[in-house]
Amino acid sequence: MIVIPAIDLKDGQCVRLRQGEMDDATVFSDDPLATAQHWVNEGAKRLHLVDLNGAFAGNPVNGEAVTAIAKQFPHLPVQIGGGIRDLHTIERYLDAGVTWAIIGTAAVKDPKLVEEACREFEGHVIVGLDAKDGLVATEGWAEVSELKATELAKRFADCGVSSIVYTDIARDGMMQGVNIEATLEMAHAVQVPIIASGGVSSIEDIEQLLDTGEIYGAITGRAIYEDKLNLRAAQQLCDQRKK
Repeated sequence: MIVIPAIDLKDGQCVRLRQGEMDDATVFSDDPLATAQHWVNEGAKRLHLVDLNGAFAGNPVNGEAVTAIAKQFPHLPVQIGGGIRDLHTIERYLDAGVTWAIIGTAAVKDPKLVEEACREFEGHVIVGLDAKDGLVATEGWAEVSELKATELAKRFADCGVSSIVYTDIARDGMMQGVNIEATLEMAHAVQVPIIASGGVSSIEDIEQLLDTGEIYGAITGRAIYEDKLNLRAAQQLCDQRKK
């Protein structure tokens, strides 16, 4: 399993939100590139970038910061989500050096986009499913649908998505621990690598995810910024379990 630090971008700054509320943001840095360098120094094997403004606007807003990070660390896998609603945006990010584009809201509203993207950019597409009480949330979590996240995941299982980032938005940014049960339900629903997100806030959360033996990765944000979780120690624990 890999532990993936999140860099959430809002107005060019690195922030963390509570339950996706744009008005409830904590600014951790005004230098995204320096933040990325910090996590690289701490042993990050991948970076998870989110264009928060883009998620609400429906198109990239913090693209310059994303591009700068991808170019600064050409050998480090980078995944980006937020505001990716068409093939052109995916192509631009991949051309800039990003490894994976995460399709979130558009996957719910336009499932054919995922199919087309997987054909056009094979191996470079991740679906981001955000859920509350098991139901899919969209538009930067501003709307909750009546669609079960596991049912939607099944639609994309055969499309060729590289993985699914599953976020429990009730836990995100709340430091309440990861929703193991819901994450495992997702892992059992599809034969696609699952990356857990939302509430990953302690080494115990990492241990619990490792104990399942079924989760590919874990995204963490607020916990590593507030020193509640040590990224290097968490990744070392994962590496030790492999041996």
